[in-house]
Amino acid sequence: MKYEHMGQVITEKVREYAQQTALRFKEGQAWKALTYAEFGKKINGLAAALIHAGVGKGDNVGIYSANRYEWAVTDYACILAGAVSVPIYSTNTKEQARFIIENAGIELIFVGNDFQYQNVAAVVSEGMPLKVISYDDRISVDPAFALYFKDFAAQQNPSDVKDELQKRGAAIRKNDTTTIIYTSGTTGNPKGVMLTHGNLFHQFEALDTHFNVSHKDTSLCFLPLSHVYERMWSYYVYFKGAVHTYLEDPKKVIETLQEIRPTAMVSVPRLYEKIYATVMNRQETASYLKKVLFKQALKTGEDYYTRLRKNQPIPLGLRLKHGLYDKLVLSKVRDIVGGDKNFFSAGGAPLEKTIEEFFFACGLLICQGYGLTETSPMITCNTPACFRFGTVGKPVPNCEVRITDSGEIEVKGGQVMKGYYNNPEKTAEEIRDGWFKTGDVGEFDEDGFLKITDRIKDLIITSGGKNIAPLHIETLVGKDFFIDQVVAIGERKQFISALIVPSFEALETWARKKNIPFASREELIQHPEVIRFYRKRIDFHSKKLAQYETIKKFTLLPKPFTVDGEEITPTMKLKRKTINGKYQHLIDAMY
Repeated sequence: MKYEHMGQVITEKVREYAQQTALRFKEGQAWKALTYAEFGKKINGLAAALIHAGVGKGDNVGIYSANRYEWAVTDYACILAGAVSVPIYSTNTKEQARFIIENAGIELIFVGNDFQYQNVAAVVSEGMPLKVISYDDRISVDPAFALYFKDFAAQQNPSDVKDELQKRGAAIRKNDTTTIIYTSGTTGNPKGVMLTHGNLFHQFEALDTHFNVSHKDTSLCFLPLSHVYERMWSYYVYFKGAVHTYLEDPKKVIETLQEIRPTAMVSVPRLYEKIYATVMNRQETASYLKKVLFKQALKTGEDYYTRLRKNQPIPLGLRLKHGLYDKLVLSKVRDIVGGDKNFFSAGGAPLEKTIEEFFFACGLLICQGYGLTETSPMITCNTPACFRFGTVGKPVPNCEVRITDSGEIEVKGGQVMKGYYNNPEKTAEEIRDGWFKTGDVGEFDEDGFLKITDRIKDLIITSGGKNIAPLHIETLVGKDFFIDQVVAIGERKQFISALIVPSFEALETWARKKNIPFASREELIQHPEVIRFYRKRIDFHSKKLAQYETIKKFTLLPKPFTVDGEEITPTMKLKRKTINGKYQHLIDAMY
């Protein structure tokens, strides 16, 4: 790739697509837009402000905010100023934010709303000197250490530091750190992953090889920008001159999809699982004729799109039949996600094969991939031209993947991180002879598609000596419309049990239809008919499991696992050790 760093990329794209829309964001109830030229002007203005504020080459600058366009402006401004952006999840607690601020040596930090501001203000009050910039000018800030983004960015004229900006830009090399992303940390404190410009360019080349994205595309940015998956994709969107739409509240993703109708985007499996569960739940109460129509539509869609993807001739009868079923059924599913897509992408957790097949039959290809923060993130992916459901695809170009004798996946390539920030010991432990140890267990099938089994540290060994992958169980059972969260239990136990958080909105609606009285969620989950209902649903989804993998007993919980409760990470990964300790009394009762 001809570029040395990401600053050159955005500078060139601002020139190339100057008058085209770069991004959209919501202000109140109205969507607003910035052209590439306007985007570039804001980036350059903020880069100048950073330099005037004393930010030096290689300094770490914090971004503690939910998604918003100012996040991207700050990120690119840091690059132009030769600084390193350090994102902090918007949901992180004061203690979690403080750890990253201290570990990364952050002195200047941008915050998104009052929650993040108050957490940082508390850190300042405890004696840590910080300069705080608030994106939100509606909140009250202490002028002794804080000011608003609009005021900070407007302080200086970029031409005042033009020579300094050029000097810093010319000094950046591919192996310089672009960003430090702290892992979400299922065990212990998070580690700061140093990713370079070269790491990101490796990912660009991998995407260019397999995917057709252009300035005609529109993307929805709803996963946290503090997560490597959305972050890398966002860089790529601007690299292709496409339009990026920022969604601050991910709970509004479905309505926003229907509103802006993106043509390509990345997501985690939970979005697809919820849509699938909702559609399938409606089918449970549909009439016999509607059920038959739905099944025939899916079968026809599968035949049609399989032939289409393989460039095989489509018989006239199949074309006519598909046209009818598409109008009556399949197009309505596509409308839920805002119409046709060039492709969807899924990562961050396993997506159940049944769900992939369902969306494919409806005309929506989900290209599931695999990677980690430490690998920028992409190691393998399915592509529009080469995919196999139930797998995470084949290795991307210029990447080697091997399976060790213990079953662990190791990777070598241009996407592997520079190392862990301020942690050479852990870096040396995880990267040996260029091979990064992923900590995941997997296997290649006969055609070179990779299947992920589980995390090594998450594998359950029962008292009978069976090795069980809890993630497989949780993925199958957790796709149910009435289940929000599920944790499989069984380490050194005689059988598998589970803690289950119901989807209470769905459960309460069902209970009222069944005339089941309840005054609280605690009372509802203890009702015998509710317990029988969940037993039936768990058993239904467990048909693909071996007998020793099935959930023999379960306990319904009245409250979800939360980040604040330290039971899940900001990326929704389960903190199994914490959950096992916190709910030990309920677990013991099941045995």
